[in-house]
Amino acid sequence: MAETRDADTNVGHGVLIEAVGRALTTHGRAILTGPAGAGKTEVARTVAAAAEGRRETVLRLAPEAADRHIPEASAAALLASVPRSALDRLAGPQRTAIAFLRREADAPRAGRDHVALRLAVVEVLRTLAAPGPLLLLVDNAQWLDAESTDLLRFALRLTPPRVRVLVAERVQGGAPVAETLCGPGTPAVRVPALGADEVAELLLRHGLPARLAGRIHQASGGNPRLALALGHSLAEAAGQGGCAHHADPLPVSGQAREVARRLLAEAPARTRPTLLLAALATRPTTALLRRAGRPDAEAELAEAERAALVTVGEDGAVAFTAGALPTALAADAGWPERSAGHAALAAAVDDPVQAVRHRALAVDTPDAELAAEITRAADACRRRGQRALAAELGLLAAERTPAALPGEELARLVGAAEDAGWAGRADLARRATRAVLARDASPAQRVRARLAVIDAAGQALAALDETFAFACAEADAADDPSLLAAVQLRIAWKHNLSDGDPVRSRDAAAEAGALAKAGGDQVAEAMALTVRARMGRILGDADAEDILAQALALPAPEVPLGMRNAPQYLAVRHALFDDRLADARRQLLVLLPAVQRTGSAEDVFEVLRSLTEVELRRGRCVPGAAHARRALELTIEAGLSPGPAWYVAATAEAAGGSFARAAAYARRGIRASEEEHDQIFLSRGLYALGTVELATGEAAKAVATLRRVAELEQAQQVVDPSILRWHGELAEALVAADDPAGAVALLDSVTPVARSLRRTPVLAALDRARALALSAQGEPEPAVALLQDTAQRFGALGLPLERGRTLLALARVERRRRRRAPARAALRDAAEVFERAGAAPWLCLARENAPETGAPHPGVAALTDAEARLALLVGGGASNQEAAAKLFLSVKTVEARLTRIYQKLDVRSRAQLATALRGH
Repeated sequence: MAETRDADTNVGHGVLIEAVGRALTTHGRAILTGPAGAGKTEVARTVAAAAEGRRETVLRLAPEAADRHIPEASAAALLASVPRSALDRLAGPQRTAIAFLRREADAPRAGRDHVALRLAVVEVLRTLAAPGPLLLLVDNAQWLDAESTDLLRFALRLTPPRVRVLVAERVQGGAPVAETLCGPGTPAVRVPALGADEVAELLLRHGLPARLAGRIHQASGGNPRLALALGHSLAEAAGQGGCAHHADPLPVSGQAREVARRLLAEAPARTRPTLLLAALATRPTTALLRRAGRPDAEAELAEAERAALVTVGEDGAVAFTAGALPTALAADAGWPERSAGHAALAAAVDDPVQAVRHRALAVDTPDAELAAEITRAADACRRRGQRALAAELGLLAAERTPAALPGEELARLVGAAEDAGWAGRADLARRATRAVLARDASPAQRVRARLAVIDAAGQALAALDETFAFACAEADAADDPSLLAAVQLRIAWKHNLSDGDPVRSRDAAAEAGALAKAGGDQVAEAMALTVRARMGRILGDADAEDILAQALALPAPEVPLGMRNAPQYLAVRHALFDDRLADARRQLLVLLPAVQRTGSAEDVFEVLRSLTEVELRRGRCVPGAAHARRALELTIEAGLSPGPAWYVAATAEAAGGSFARAAAYARRGIRASEEEHDQIFLSRGLYALGTVELATGEAAKAVATLRRVAELEQAQQVVDPSILRWHGELAEALVAADDPAGAVALLDSVTPVARSLRRTPVLAALDRARALALSAQGEPEPAVALLQDTAQRFGALGLPLERGRTLLALARVERRRRRRAPARAALRDAAEVFERAGAAPWLCLARENAPETGAPHPGVAALTDAEARLALLVGGGASNQEAAAKLFLSVKTVEARLTRIYQKLDVRSRAQLATALRGH
């Protein structure tokens, strides 16, 4: 009779479970509330399991909806679960009352004794609590029948403190049952909605794609059951040949629609017409709903708010708690209801564009005048930067265009496809393009429509099906050089993004540039030169900057090609790669308002990403984190691919937030990029994870992760080490993993390249790793000199976090030399750098590494980092096998390394090792 267990809703509820535990310990009573599917049952189960783990008795009751109408049904179910031994101890009248309630075969036929029954329940609870605490768990309390509620209320008033009560109740419009059972003042804990990150984790735990976590979070409102249902709907759609893209509405069908219907059923039926009007409106308010014919809108919405379906702001703005709810409402309503609703809203809204939209949706017959009016509204949206709405209106205009005007219909369809491509709405782009391809369209129209679908695909270019493949667009372009240039430009993007092949991308861009020049399309020519310059930088081509200069000399690109592919933006990226940070920041602050006006979420994200990276490199972690937060919010709002945003969030957290959160973001970004075959951000996600693993002392993991980066970069033929600076990180990880020779070999291979390309900051990072390798190889003096010099160079370059990291490395080397005063000075200087930068996790590292007042065995300073980690594990009680598994080593390597540790510390046993390490 328990609530269906279709959501592992302990995701994100650790703090909540602790709060419930505290309430039970302190007050003996606790109430869990929340809407259906919020996770109350799972939280209650976890609390009960913890109680059972403490050898406490747990008594469970979970009525169903039908039980509410059967007198004493829940009381009978509760007593049926009580052990017979507890019932046998009851006095005669009490046993008789319970036998009557349980309909036992030998129960007397006489009428029941209600007083005896109440006393019997009290006595049963006391008996069960006699050996130790008893937890009474009542789930789905809203379905308790009135008689059982009254019986339990009486019994719980008379039970001893050892009887603890946890009542989970669904949020509903009626009087709460939980407070009746537990009494006034009982701590009530509301199960909160999951955040977008927690939805991602929930999806991953259930083997569902996490890349649409932001969209699923919006559609589910953080309700775990609805989120999983939407995830399964997506998986089913993909299995049937469907494809879910970034900003597309999620399919509210099958299980997802049933969950949404159950949620909607929590509100009284009289609220349904008002909720439907709110679902059909773009920006519903109570005033709008009143004008549209719902005079009691406030009262009806208040009931819906109590059922956790909507929220009503102080200004009367109405928002559904889950995006799937208005979709389900509209889908379940018939055409007459929807038509009447749109007609009422058309007369009530004060925005002319929305009035036209509602009038168009209220009819389903062609009308040339209405189609022209919708087209003008779409033009207005385009000027406002509302591309998704422009695409929707363009499709509406095409649908309302009479068959006698095929030219106008085609023009509207192509415009709608291009608007959808700009907005990243693959569903609208495909719908418009299919309509174009089904008509007698010109080659140019067919190509423009196909390219819109490609543009809408975002990071998921590899997922395009044959109907919209590049080859089809190329075939339609025939011999038109301008059209062929546009196709080749997209092919160049795909070779870089999805295939990870900069050489083919560069070659396709060169072909696109030649075609654009032949066709007189200077904008496309500039874009092609930009791709060539970008790929040239990756490949280490000496002429990459000259090619970028040529692109900058041509006219700036116009929509729909986008600022993120413009030469102006690439110039900013090159400034960032070169650590010309003030220049990059100045240009980005000029670009940000410009891209915000265009309405392109991907362009805005790109600028925010670069601003995050610039601020972090400058040692300004607080503004960097703010840009990263906005980038992540925008990704969720616009439904963009989350891989890049999670990478950005990981870098911001690693610099100024929390290493643990950084690792979590990085892992999610890696999974999302793998799902979308995004090679570029797969490398970046792995790089972010590897740097965190290195910082937190997981050297073996860092080596494995960063080697994956090296393999991907090698496969992508990346030559320039300034673009993704993994070389120094991997070298440091190799040193920490006791492989300084491997680190030196890597450094020797990349240093000449960095020197020939004059990548000064990269050379400084490589020198830091080289110094650590020198120290590990028994050459501390040159290591210290190199680290001191490197710290000064990073300071001169204006890279404070890199300087702080170098000072941390210097402190480790000095401490290994038993030079405590210089080690303390380096740590103090590092802490000052990190504190000024707002680099919280690095500041913690600096403070953790500060020497203790009680010094450990003097030989500890002679241990390498890898030896120290093993010593701490073994000294803490780990077996050789456990230590090997933890450090990703073989048992044989652990044994050999332990021998060296014992020799350095002059100890002969694990006990002596633990003593030697005490205070370390």
